[in-house]
Amino acid sequence: MTVSSPPRHFIGEQEYLDGERHSELRHEYIDGQVYAMTGASDRHGLILNALAYSMTPAARRKGCQLFTSDMKLRLEIGGKTCFYYPDLLLSCDPQDRDPYFRRSPCLIVEVLSESTARIDRREKLLAYQSLPSLQAYLLVEQEARRVELYRRATDWRVEYHDAGEIWLDCLELALPLAEVYADV
Repeated sequence: MTVSSPPRHFIGEQEYLDGERHSELRHEYIDGQVYAMTGASDRHGLILNALAYSMTPAARRKGCQLFTSDMKLRLEIGGKTCFYYPDLLLSCDPQDRDPYFRRSPCLIVEVLSESTARIDRREKLLAYQSLPSLQAYLLVEQEARRVELYRRATDWRVEYHDAGEIWLDCLELALPLAEVYADV
């Protein structure tokens, strides 16, 4: 007896984008497959708010746009189209202004949770590294004061930070970890 998997329903990129404009839930899109996203904890939200609050003045000075959770990132990887919703996305390219997604961020931040950490550290790390514009990828722990920073300038070698400041090149900003975790 042969067991086969149920048929997959593939949707096109435009159908996905149209659906997202009217959906109450957010979905990530990977080459025709759509995956619903789960809600976040209070700690996740507080850390994300603190990051945005700390980065916004520098983003405005540099003419960048900072988005938290609701701006999609469009990627082309090996001829396949993907859309992710990073927790924080910073775009400084004035040509990168589609109303529903960005293609050229210089910084991406993900706040780790038990259900997303493996994907954020593997799948998304590899996918995001394919973006020529990306200078840094920041992974922020919720349950401990610890941040992982991957930089293009160091060939994506991880740096661990649990105190002090983190230098963000594209904002020319020293981000104090005490501010990131101030509300948790």
